[in-house]
Amino acid sequence: MINKIKSHLLASIKSKKINVFMLFLLSAFVILIFNKLSKQYTNTVVFHVKKINVPLEHVILNDSSNLLYITLKTHGFKWLNYYMKEPEIVVDFKKDVYRKDSEYIWHKSIKYLKNTQFEDQVEVLNISPDTLYFKYGTNLVKKVPVVLKSDINFGLGYDVAGDFEISPDSISIIGPDILVSKLDFIETEPVTLVDVKSDISKVMTLSLPNTADLKFSNKSILLKGKVEKFTEGKLKVPVHVINSPDSLRIKYFPKEINVSYYVSLNNFNSVTVKDFEIICDYNKVGKTSTLTPELVAFPKQVKNAKINQQRIEFIITK
Repeated sequence: MINKIKSHLLASIKSKKINVFMLFLLSAFVILIFNKLSKQYTNTVVFHVKKINVPLEHVILNDSSNLLYITLKTHGFKWLNYYMKEPEIVVDFKKDVYRKDSEYIWHKSIKYLKNTQFEDQVEVLNISPDTLYFKYGTNLVKKVPVVLKSDINFGLGYDVAGDFEISPDSISIIGPDILVSKLDFIETEPVTLVDVKSDISKVMTLSLPNTADLKFSNKSILLKGKVEKFTEGKLKVPVHVINSPDSLRIKYFPKEINVSYYVSLNNFNSVTVKDFEIICDYNKVGKTSTLTPELVAFPKQVKNAKINQQRIEFIITK
C-alpha cells in the first residue's frame, strides 16, 4: 500500500515537471516568433492589377503581363498580409491612366503608391515594370444562331416528328468587336443518344470560347423533339414539264412517277398527292435527250421524300 502511494507521488511530480517544461518551451517559441516578426525585411512581391472605373463603352482585354513586381520593406507582421491573400494594386481608369491610340497607359509613381496603396509602415523601394499597357476594344452586341451538334440514333421505326426545337435558338454575345465579329454561330457541346423511342427534352451546354473578355446571354439551351412511330408511304405523283418552247409539242412518258417517303403514323392519312409537285425543266435537257424529274414540293410532315425514277423519255411532235 505504501509503495503504491510513493509511485503515485513520483508520477505526479514528474508530470508537473514535464508540464512546466512544455510551458517554458512554448513561451520561448512565441517570443522567438514575435522577435522575428518585429524585424524589418525587404522582399519583392508580385501584385495583380485590379481595374476599376473602366468606361462602359470599352472593355479591357485580358493580358497576363499586367502584373507589377514591387519591392517592399516592412516588418514581419505586415508581410503576413501578403502571404495570407493575393496582393492587389488598384488602377483607377478615371485618374490613374491616360489613353493613346487603342491602349490605356499607366506609369509608375512611387509617391502615388505610397500615399494610396500602402500603409505608413510599408516602404516602397522599386516598381517593375514602370509602365503598363492596357489594350481595349469597343463593346459590341451580336446575336448569333445556336447550332446543334449531335449524333442521335432512333429506335427501329421511330423518328423525330418535324424539326428539333432549340430554345433559345440564338444567343447574344457581348464583348470587344475584334473578338465578337469573328463569331457567326455557337455550337452545342456534342451529344450522343442511342435507340431513342420517346420524346426528347434535354438541357445542353453551349461550347463557348474560353475567354473572360466575352459575355454570353446563355450558357445552355433546351433541346426538344417529339418522337413518333414512323412508316413508309408511297404515292404516284403527276409530272409537269416547264419552260418548253411554245413552238413545240412534247410528249413524255411516264406522266406519273412514284414518290416514297416516311411519315408518322399519326399523319399518314393526311398526306395526299396534291401535297407533292414534280417538274421537268426543258431548259435542263442534256445530251441524253431525256427530262430529269425534280421533286420541288412535299409536305413538311414527311421525311426522306424521294422520287424513284431519274429520267423521263420524251419526243417532239409538230
